Amino acid sequence: MNPLFLEISLIVVSCAVLAWLASLARQPIVIGYLLCGILAGPSVLGLISRVELIEPASHIGVTLLLFLAGLVLHPNRLVKLFRETLLVTLGAAAVSFILTLAFLLAWGYRGGESAFAAAALMFSSTILVVKLLPTTTLHQRHMGSVCIAILIAQDLIAVLLILVIAAEPRASMLAAVGLTLLKTLALAGFAAAFEQFALRRMMRAADRYPEVLEMLCIAWCLGISAAALSAGLPSEIGAFIGGVAMARTRIADFLSEKLKPLRDFFLLFFFFILGADLNMLMLAKSWLPGLILAALILISRPVLYAFLFRVTGEASSFSREVGLRLGQASEFSMLAAVIAGEKGSMGEPVSQLVQFAAIVTFIASSYAVVARVPTPIGTKTELKRD
Repeated sequence: MNPLFLEISLIVVSCAVLAWLASLARQPIVIGYLLCGILAGPSVLGLISRVELIEPASHIGVTLLLFLAGLVLHPNRLVKLFRETLLVTLGAAAVSFILTLAFLLAWGYRGGESAFAAAALMFSSTILVVKLLPTTTLHQRHMGSVCIAILIAQDLIAVLLILVIAAEPRASMLAAVGLTLLKTLALAGFAAAFEQFALRRMMRAADRYPEVLEMLCIAWCLGISAAALSAGLPSEIGAFIGGVAMARTRIADFLSEKLKPLRDFFLLFFFFILGADLNMLMLAKSWLPGLILAALILISRPVLYAFLFRVTGEASSFSREVGLRLGQASEFSMLAAVIAGEKGSMGEPVSQLVQFAAIVTFIASSYAVVARVPTPIGTKTELKRD
């Protein structure tokens, strides 16, 4: 039999069982996926030895997640939210960078790699935050819109950071950043024009066939993501741009609901890979600073966001909830750490430290969110909202 088919089947079955056990124990389902990756991955049982072969499936999940996030945000509203949250986004990133850098230097790590690690850990997780947002309530309200605006702005900054880390030679950094911004604007212009003059007409002609509308929506998501990737941009940014362009249509909410099961299926591969990529032998040397760093992020970040939003005039309850939802590290932290390790900007121990700290914040933040605020996988009946 096809070994890849066997491995994918093993992952799906194992994740389903652990997700079922997590639901019975009133635990976040994503914890089951992460634990499955750790146990079945190369560092423990070794049941899945070629993790890189299933990464395309995880990329599809992330792409669909960002596409559906954009699908409920009208462009005019998104621009307004970017303006309102810009100072909060930059302020939170700057303070987080300073706190993390100070901790790493105090622990004895070198200045250069500490700076890269602190920069990588500045951001919150787009995937986890959006996954735990009720898609039929908060996305249409101020809470969900503000969270998504901050996360997308952070993702763009994170992409620029990764370009700076990967730039060869260093003199090309500014040129790479400028070219990326131009490509993003060009892709947004193309997406808006194509959606309005071509895709919208195709959907009107097929409005009696829901399955055709769904296929056109998926094709648009993957097509614009592939265009972004071909232009040297992350596919996730292309997916979000495609979603925002399509948010101007009247059937955006309908399509968003229809595609949620497909998104959730592919996302299990993302969380599985997070667990499988941990090098347990390397972590034996850095687990203590990793846990302390994760605790620093988990304590300081919610307080920081809550303070910044109160300063901008938001209500205390709103500010606290946004802070709780954004109180973890980002998946871009791990990507930046891997690239910095490959380029020699960060040693392997520090790279594993960043990845471990990020995953710990994912797990702890998931518990905090599902136990205290409304989510689709809430541990209490009154908090379970789709």
